Amino acid sequence: MQINTIGVCGAGTMGRGIALTAALAGFNTLLFDLQPEALEKARGQLVKELNKSVEKKKITEAIAAQALSHIAFTSEIEYCLAEIFIEAIVEQIEPKVALFNQLAELNHGDCIFASNTSSLSVTQMAKAIQHPERVIGLHFFNPAHLMKLVEVVTTPFTATAVQQTAWQLMLDLKKTPVLCIDSPGFIVNRVARPYYIESLRLIEEQKATMEQIDRILTSAGFKMGPFALMDLIGNDINYAVSCSVYDQLGKPERLKPSFVQQQLVQTGKWGQKSGEGYYQYKNA
Repeated sequence: MQINTIGVCGAGTMGRGIALTAALAGFNTLLFDLQPEALEKARGQLVKELNKSVEKKKITEAIAAQALSHIAFTSEIEYCLAEIFIEAIVEQIEPKVALFNQLAELNHGDCIFASNTSSLSVTQMAKAIQHPERVIGLHFFNPAHLMKLVEVVTTPFTATAVQQTAWQLMLDLKKTPVLCIDSPGFIVNRVARPYYIESLRLIEEQKATMEQIDRILTSAGFKMGPFALMDLIGNDINYAVSCSVYDQLGKPERLKPSFVQQQLVQTGKWGQKSGEGYYQYKNA
C-alpha cells in the first residue's frame, strides 16, 4: 500500500515527535488534537526543535522550513483523511477504540490504524474496532524524532499486507523496526521493568540514593540512569506501564509498582514535562 499522508492523533510529546519524524522524512503529515491550544503548543515546540537542529547543524534552514510545511494542524476530525493513522492519545483502550472507529467511518477501506501504546493490549483494541485486520501497534520511544527503535506489534487479526506496509513505512522514516507479537509490555517495556522496579526498591529500602544509582548505572554503560530516564519518559506514563504489565502478568511480586513513584504521580511530579520528578528542571 502506498502511504502519502500520515495522520498523527494527539499533539502531546509523543504525537508531535512522531509528526516531526514523518515530516522530516518528506511525508504529508496531519496532526490532530481536539484541543486547539494543544496544537498551538505543539506548533511552537516543533519550531523550537527544528531551530535547535539547525543550530546544531544537523539540518539546514531549508530542510527545517520544508519539514514544517509538510505538517497540517487540525482539531476537526472530519478533516482527518490519510492512509495510516498513528494514535498517541490518552493511555486507555476505550478512547483509542472510539477514535479509530470514528476514523474508519471517514476513511477508505485500506486505511491502517496504528497505536503507539506502550503497554495496552493491541489485540483487545483490534477486537473492538470495525476492521481488526487493519490494526497494528507502532510503539515509538521518546523522543520519537531521535530514537531509532520502533516496535511493530502484530495481533492474531493483523493482515500480512498491513504488517508489511507498516514495516516499510518505519524504514522510510529511517527507523529500526523490530517485529513482536502482542504481549504485556511487548519487548522493551517487559525487559525494562526490573531496571526501574529494582532501582525503586533500593530507594524504598534506603539502601542507596537515586543519585548514587543513576551515577553507578551510567558509569556501567547505560546511557541514562533509571531515575533520570523515568523523568524523561514521564512518571505518569512509566507508572501506568508498570501497573499495566504487573496486572497483565498476574501481579508477580517482583514487578509490583513502587509507592514512591505512585506518590510522585499523585502529586503531579511527572518529571521533565512538569518541572519536577525525582529531580527538578528549570526549563519545563
